[in-house]
Amino acid sequence: MKALVFAGSTRADSFNKKLARDAAEALRGAGFEVTLADLRDFPMPLYDGDVENAQGLPERARAFKELVRGHDALAIASPEYNGSFPAVVKNVVDWISRPGAGEPHLAVFRGKQAMLLSASPGASGGRRGLRHLRELLEMIGVHVIGAQVPVAKSPEAFGANGELLRTDDREALRNAAEELALATRASTLAAA
Repeated sequence: MKALVFAGSTRADSFNKKLARDAAEALRGAGFEVTLADLRDFPMPLYDGDVENAQGLPERARAFKELVRGHDALAIASPEYNGSFPAVVKNVVDWISRPGAGEPHLAVFRGKQAMLLSASPGASGGRRGLRHLRELLEMIGVHVIGAQVPVAKSPEAFGANGELLRTDDREALRNAAEELALATRASTLAAA
């Protein structure tokens, strides 16, 4: 089983990048081969149908699409901006959802399993943004597991090396990783 993990933030010291690294470790512990990606390495212009018609998918969008295609599961650590998920996540989804020649619409997402996480300075841990992200992913054919990992009061949640400090947060992450592993195994067996 292969999982692609990324944060919906490009900020170097993002709490969600720290959470993504912790998620990568939890997923390795649950039996996944993990790729940890940074959206900063995949800059894309804002989606524009005229650009797509004239030039096709931007090179970095094609590269990220192939990265997604090569994995069974996704783990997205998304910040909450104004009660929703950030534009950089939506832009990535918009670009890589575009079908290539002979490819059905949304094919890159079909059959994928996903786990959602968020680290937020607020008390809700980014739950509102995760709800919106879940709706988007499920609408495009991704199965999002029930467990999610909202990490509240993020400035107090991580140690000096980016590790989660609170037992409840670590346990929620471990449980979600195990649920994602079960869902991915079941999906892989069903597709075989």
